[in-house]
Amino acid sequence: MSTFIPLFIAVFGYLKKSLNLSGALLGIFVGFVLTLSSYTFLACLLTFFVTSSRATKFRSKAKKKLEDDFKEGGQRNWIQVLCNGGMATQLALLYILDVGCGELPIDFNLKYRPSWLAIGILGAFSSCNGDTWASELATVLDSGLPILITTGKTVPKGTNGAVTPIGLLLSLLGGLVIGVANYLMLIYTVDSDLLAQSPPQWPIIIIGAFAGLIGSVVDSVLGATMQYSGFNRDTGTIVEHPGKNIVHISGRRILDNHSVNLISSVIMGILTPKIAYLVWP
Repeated sequence: MSTFIPLFIAVFGYLKKSLNLSGALLGIFVGFVLTLSSYTFLACLLTFFVTSSRATKFRSKAKKKLEDDFKEGGQRNWIQVLCNGGMATQLALLYILDVGCGELPIDFNLKYRPSWLAIGILGAFSSCNGDTWASELATVLDSGLPILITTGKTVPKGTNGAVTPIGLLLSLLGGLVIGVANYLMLIYTVDSDLLAQSPPQWPIIIIGAFAGLIGSVVDSVLGATMQYSGFNRDTGTIVEHPGKNIVHISGRRILDNHSVNLISSVIMGILTPKIAYLVWP
């Protein structure tokens, strides 16, 4: 299953133009590690891949008018797969080395390390999915102008670090669906007697929503401060580099979008287990 499922996902994603060849090849490795370690991690990966791919393709013609580097179909290459799934894959490798392969309930008292790693993977995927939902859906669903998260001033749509109430709500929902998928798979795969001896598992859903919202905020702060945003007067699109007829909006040219996604997932992969440990019943 750890070989067949990732291979099927990669081929399906390649044929549907959600992944290019390099993204599909790395996706097989990422999927193999996550599936081998736990089916609950596979549930997070599948939910992220399917929902984020659909969000990316939603009203793509409208997004093309706003983004200078828009790519038709939203094909993910190996860099995007690494930045979105790298942190979760690393934690899953640690899970295999430290715990082994299999599904375990969250119990910070008796199973601290596997619980920490499992919630870290949940946090990383929820953060990525929440940010993707916010950036891909809010841009075309919200008719008003967003505000820059660091200043509160209105900026053009597509500006890095811009947020809207709808976007924040979507980021929370994006994390929520990851939490629901994780919870349902855990309840289905873990032995009922073991679940009965463990604390309630439903907080997984709340933690997923939390990671989706906070991860999107972290991503927006990084985007507003360390990612260049400029308005191209000739094309009317947002660009990430200075140049002729380009008006600077915010940020410095330190990170690109891939780097911001990677850093956000790393932060939430570390922060989410710490928060979960404090609030878990």
